Formats: sequence, C-alpha cells, structure tokens
Amino acid sequence: MKVQVKAFATFREVMDSQFDLDFLQGATIRTLLEDLIERYDGVGELMFASPGTLRDFVNILKNGRNIHFLGGLDTPLDDGDVIALFPPVAGG
Repeated sequence: MKVQVKAFATFREVMDSQFDLDFLQGATIRTLLEDLIERYDGVGELMFASPGTLRDFVNILKNGRNIHFLGGLDTPLDDGDVIALFPPVAGG
C-alpha cells in the first residue's frame, strides 16, 4: 500500500518535504516512523524524547486527524493515507 508523507517546518530540514512510501498491510504510524528514522539522519532525535515516546507537541496527522485521538503510534495505515508531520512550534 502507498502512503504519502508531508513534513513541515524543521522536519523539512532533515527529510524531503513530501514523498510516498510503500508498506505491507498491517503497518502502523510506528512502522512509518521507524522507516523514517532509518532513511533520514536526525529524524529520531527530532521526533522522540526517548525510544517509543514522541517529544511533547510533535503532531502527526492521518488524513487531517491527530493520531492522539486515533490509536497513537499504533494507528493503522491504509492505502492512500496522507500523513502530516509537524514539529513543536514556538513563537509569539
């Protein structure tokens, strides 16, 4: 199955801003993030506070819905999903 990934703000500094990935059925957001960590240096440090724990205020959206309200890192992926990755943002 094919999933589109869109990276925003500082995530664009360590990975492409938009790309497609192929996964087998049964893949999850966790699977996708593990793949990104292997493909792009620096992604793990930007996304995770410790293994398996996202940094505060990192937002991951599946088709416009925050995974926090779905299944978290275990949210299943489906063919055609669009995953948006937003790092913590500060400002005033």
